[in-house]
Order: sequence, then structure tokens, then C-alpha cells
Amino acid sequence: MDKASIFGVLAGSALVLGAILLGGNLMMFINIQGMLIVVGGTLGAISIAFPTHELKQITSVSRRVFNDPGNEMTAIMEFIESSMKVLKRDGYLGLEKIADDAPTGPLRKGLMLIADGTDASTIRQILQTEQVHMEKHHRAGQKIFNEMGKYAPAFGMVGTLIGLVQMLANLDDPSSIGPAMAVALLTTFYGAVAANVLFLPMVTKLDRRIHIEVVQIQLTLVGLEAVHRGDAGAILREKMQAFLVEHEAAADKPLKAAA
Repeated sequence: MDKASIFGVLAGSALVLGAILLGGNLMMFINIQGMLIVVGGTLGAISIAFPTHELKQITSVSRRVFNDPGNEMTAIMEFIESSMKVLKRDGYLGLEKIADDAPTGPLRKGLMLIADGTDASTIRQILQTEQVHMEKHHRAGQKIFNEMGKYAPAFGMVGTLIGLVQMLANLDDPSSIGPAMAVALLTTFYGAVAANVLFLPMVTKLDRRIHIEVVQIQLTLVGLEAVHRGDAGAILREKMQAFLVEHEAAADKPLKAAA
């Protein structure tokens, strides 16, 4: 699990909750009508905006936010190096046996393709297609969370208007003014918290996850092509290390420009 994502959600929620408790009673901030407006309105809006097959991707994509990729780059490099040794020692049959233990799906698929005798250009085309599919899948989920980050505050404003209408329609009944004002203010609060503590940060984290997985596939391609050619272990290691150094240098350029 990604400790940073979990900490962010828990810390953000705890600080908001703490501020509420310091200022009064928690029950003052619980309003079922307001919650229904924000949650129901947001879910209804994204159901209209996106097709069913994209909505089904929410669960799998959201797991990317809370899953820590850890040292997958290192794991990929080490597994490719060990795969090279197995290929030279046991041939394609040995490579096929260890493919299921690969740390990532693209690496597993690439090793199976090598074991089947597929040429290097075809392997590159297949894995590049895999990369495109992965990016489309994750971007679709990212777009959904981005829109939810827009819809939640908007329906908070809708709840505010509903509360104001109810209040103005019952000015002759002082006892109804308080509940109507609660709906008016709390729905805006619910929408703002949902968008800024959960949905919009998830969009940013998914962008980082997509970038990491793209680099993983590119690293996998560099390693698999070396394995396919039968490069020496030292050369294989140097090529993958050079790729990572080049990638890190390219990633640092926007940061230096911004500074």
C-alpha cells in the first residue's frame, strides 16, 4: 500500500474533523439531505457523462492510487538479468517456466514471446500496444475522478440553492429556517471536502502512476531486446542503467526550469 496516499486521506480527514470538534458539536455537520444531494448528484452526473465500460474501470484505476509501486524498477532489472542467465543455461523452455514469476505483466508477456520464438520487432510492437492500452485505461479513470472533482462542488452549490429556497419559502415558520440553512451550507462543505481531499488529489497521483508504468514498459523493452540478442550480462546491466540515468535526467529538466 502507498503510505503517502493513505496518510494524505487520513490526515486531511482528521484535520477537518479536528477543526469541527474544536469549534462545536460534530452532529451539527451531519446532514443526510445534503449528503444525498452531493453523492447522488455526482454519481448521476458521471453516469450520464461516461459509458458503462469506463465506469467499471473506477475500482481497478483507484487501486493504483493506494498501491505503492515500490522498487519495481529494480525488480524488473534484476528479473531480466536472471532471465538472461536462465535462457543461456536452460534455453527457451527454462525462460517459459520462470515467466510467470515476473514482477510486471508486460515483462511476463515479453518473456513468453521470446520463449515462443517471436522476433524482436514484433515484441516491441506488442508491448508498445500494451503501453497505449494501459495509458488509455488509466486516463479514462483519471478523467472520471477529475470530473467528480468538478461535479461534487457544483452539486454542493445546488444543495445550497435548495436550502435557500426552502428557507425563503418558510420564513413564516422560524423553526424551519435552521434546518434549511444547514442544508444550504453543509452541501457546499461536503462537495468542497470530497473534491479537494479525495477526487482531485487522486487525479494528480494517477498522473504520476501512469508515468511510472510507461517508464517500466520502456525499461522492459530495453532489457528484452538485449535478452533477445543474447547480450552479455554486463552489457545488459549497463544498457538498463543507462536508460534509467537518461530518464532521470529528462525528468529533472522540468523541475530545474521551474526552479
